Amino acid sequence: MSPPALQKLQEVMKFIVESGGFDRVVEKVTLLSTSPGKVVCEMKVGEEHRNSLGTLHGGLTATLVDVISTFALINTERGKPGVSVDMNITYLSPAKVGEEILIVAHVLKQGKTLAFASVDLTSKTTGKLIAQGRHTKHLGN
Repeated sequence: MSPPALQKLQEVMKFIVESGGFDRVVEKVTLLSTSPGKVVCEMKVGEEHRNSLGTLHGGLTATLVDVISTFALINTERGKPGVSVDMNITYLSPAKVGEEILIVAHVLKQGKTLAFASVDLTSKTTGKLIAQGRHTKHLGN
C-alpha cells in the first residue's frame, strides 16, 4: 500500500468518524491494503453490529458497501467520492458476533459522470461469501 494513498484514506476515515454521522461505524474497520481503485479492509463483528438474530445487521452491511466502495473511488486517479445513484446488496450467509470479516471493494468502471463499484464481504475463517454489493455513483461534471 503506498503511503500517500493509505494516509489519504486514513484521513477520510478520521473525518467520517469525527463527523458523528451514521457512517462513523467505519471506526471499527481496519484498512489492510490498497491499490488504484481497490481497497481491502477487515472488521470484527461486534455486539453493536448485530440484528435481533445475533448476526451482522443488513443495514450495517449496506453501510459498509456504501463507505468502502467510496474509499475505492477516492483511491483512483480522479479521487472523487461521488454521490450514490443506486446500490444493490445480495445477502448470502450470516456473520456472527465475534467473526472477522474481510471487505474488498474495487471500481469496475469509471466514466465521465458515473462510476461502478463492487464489494465482497467474506468470512475470514470460512472464506464464505457473506454479502455482495454493487454501487453506482454520480461523479459530477
